[in-house]
Amino acid sequence: MDAELFNRVYETVARKESTFDGIYYTGVRTTGIVCRPSCRAKTPKPENVTFFPSVKAAVREGFRPCKRCRPETPGSHGPDAALAAEVDRLLTERLGRPLTLPILADELAVSPYHLQRVYKRVTGRSPAEQLQRVRLQEAKRLLGEGKLSMAEIGSAIGFRSASHMAQWFRRETGRTPTEYREGSLDSR
Repeated sequence: MDAELFNRVYETVARKESTFDGIYYTGVRTTGIVCRPSCRAKTPKPENVTFFPSVKAAVREGFRPCKRCRPETPGSHGPDAALAAEVDRLLTERLGRPLTLPILADELAVSPYHLQRVYKRVTGRSPAEQLQRVRLQEAKRLLGEGKLSMAEIGSAIGFRSASHMAQWFRRETGRTPTEYREGSLDSR
């Protein structure tokens, strides 16, 4: 690899860009570890870096996979994507229960700060924003079915009262839950 190309590729490692995860891997000669370009470990000095087209190629050269970024796991974000997917699963499964960042972080055995940062980096939104999206989607689905009362729907999506749910729904959609339900039922 010529010096100009090396410097351009190294800059993606210094910026911890996930764009190139899975395209190349960074071997650090001083530690004997191979990482994704986006690894959050301390950025190695350029003179200590070797680039590899695959984790297997790095392992053949005597490097071991990083325990932080897990380059051997599939996916563009590795363990970060797995953590975000687990948050999404919990948000959907436990929608009717209180869900806060500390509760989610405790459940996943990470710090709230780490969870917020990783989730936002992977999905582009915070866990709280995603919770609101999931709640709204489920509220619309339940309202469209027309089977449950407003209080039951509110409880099913994590609100203590129908009035609080109605206020929130109107703020999110510009329509009351009743207006939404009537519009949904009329369009059938």
